[in-house]
Amino acid sequence: MLPPFDYFQHRAACNFKQKERADRIASLGKAYHGPLDAAQKDILQKPIAELVHDVQKSGAPLATEVLQAYGKAAVKAHEKTNCVTEVMMNAAEGWIERGEINLKGPLAGIPVSLKDSIHVGGFDTSVGYSRNVGQPVEADGGIVRILKDAGAVPFVKTALPITLLSFESSNDLWGVCKNPHNTRYSPGGSTGGEGAILAFGGSRIGIGSDVAGSVRAPAHYSGCYSLRCSTGRWPKLGVNTSMPGQEGIPSVFSPMARTLLDLSYFTRSFIQMQPWKYDQAVHPMPWRSNVEDEYKHKKRLRVGVMRTDNVVDPSPACARALDMAASAMVAQGHVVFDIDPPNPYEALVIASNLLNADGTKTFRSYFRTGESDDAGAAQFGRYMRLPRFIKFFYWAWYKYVVRDDIWAGLLEHWHPKSAFENWQWVYKREAFKARFHEWWNSFGDKGDGMDIILTPPNATPAVPHGGMSSAAAACGYTFLFNLVDYTAGILPVTHVDPKKDKLDPSINIRKMNHVAYGAYKHYDAEKMSGLPVAVQVVGRRLEEEKVLACMEVLEKALHEKGQQYKLMPLPKH
Repeated sequence: MLPPFDYFQHRAACNFKQKERADRIASLGKAYHGPLDAAQKDILQKPIAELVHDVQKSGAPLATEVLQAYGKAAVKAHEKTNCVTEVMMNAAEGWIERGEINLKGPLAGIPVSLKDSIHVGGFDTSVGYSRNVGQPVEADGGIVRILKDAGAVPFVKTALPITLLSFESSNDLWGVCKNPHNTRYSPGGSTGGEGAILAFGGSRIGIGSDVAGSVRAPAHYSGCYSLRCSTGRWPKLGVNTSMPGQEGIPSVFSPMARTLLDLSYFTRSFIQMQPWKYDQAVHPMPWRSNVEDEYKHKKRLRVGVMRTDNVVDPSPACARALDMAASAMVAQGHVVFDIDPPNPYEALVIASNLLNADGTKTFRSYFRTGESDDAGAAQFGRYMRLPRFIKFFYWAWYKYVVRDDIWAGLLEHWHPKSAFENWQWVYKREAFKARFHEWWNSFGDKGDGMDIILTPPNATPAVPHGGMSSAAAACGYTFLFNLVDYTAGILPVTHVDPKKDKLDPSINIRKMNHVAYGAYKHYDAEKMSGLPVAVQVVGRRLEEEKVLACMEVLEKALHEKGQQYKLMPLPKH
């Protein structure tokens, strides 16, 4: 149906999916409703390695019990946060009963939640767009086939923003996903549903995707763990996206988890399944246990601390978390020093122009009449579509009158790119990556560089709902590492303290550049009290083993200082 009459299709699709979800939850058996019993609580407390061992011994009956325990917790997480999209528990019980799950595999019986964009046979992959409703995929995608062959049990799909280009997770189809720590705030995006369900305890393992920070922002906002893998280490076959064909900044599917122990175990087990046999885009690169062991036991790690991206300085809460991490490493005898990498602002300009080289036409092409846009995507998309002469005057105002070179520089090239222009931006990307590579090599006597970088994941903790309308451009701390394609993990460190993290009253946020002001206008340590705050641990390209090992070293160092991060308690009832 053509616009504007497709509005009625849009509303009908939204009503249909929300009713379908409610009906599926209501139709779940008694095992998925009511208070958690003692046996289910015990299951929810166990690391996945223990659950795998138990399921491998006991088989399908225990796998079903584990599924039901996590299914019940997921329903409770959804009641609080609206984090679940597709409800798959009944189907999952059938997969177990029919032997479609390999219960002798390295992930035997482990329920895994999935970002809504991942294909599961028999279910829609809507990505939040109403036009994708009523089109269940025929077969599992590569990620799900690997999971089932490894013994894992996909059981829910989770919330995301309609464009996949936001650190929030909201759309008309499923509604607004909320942060379990404070429902007035976002759990992050675009893998926000995973952040919410993992932090709450409704899942222990999840998979999302990351093009500018989309598994890292939710882990930071919600208080869980994630690993942004380098391209080629994780499969991406069998998914939907809002921007098919976009390769200027490739999206990477990557793991998330409730605990670091589980994140490491899951990543190791998944890659040991040889994903290159399922997806031709994956490098035939086995898991390197020797690298993992080397960095777990390395006595003197060389740790660079990037304290600011020189666009938006970290808020007091994020700066404090970074200080805690750096101090903990110093206390363990590691070599810790401040660094000033090649211009992160330049990386932000290059990455944002490559990611939206089509002028935002592709992700907008899926909208129906009256379908709500993401708050952030709506802002930069609206500017992209303005006539060039109007944009010139807007740019000139910020450049020469306001004298805000940061904001003006982001606006300067904000136009659809021809193929000729796009290739020039790709050349800039490659030149920046080469410069960053050489800069990293400049540390150390043998040209081996640093071991890791510590940096904030974002300038602020979670934003309130709708906050991306002004804070969307403040993504440089994560976007930088998408541009250079480095492995980056998120480790929660602390929570916002209204006394320790109060903004100095002498700071006038209105005098900040437009990007920083857009982020800081939402910063309020009183209102944000209790929200999680994380640090980002960065290695080089394809260094997943090293980054996970160094995250473990950092977490142990924090524990030994009595600064162990407190996960959100599991539901009591």
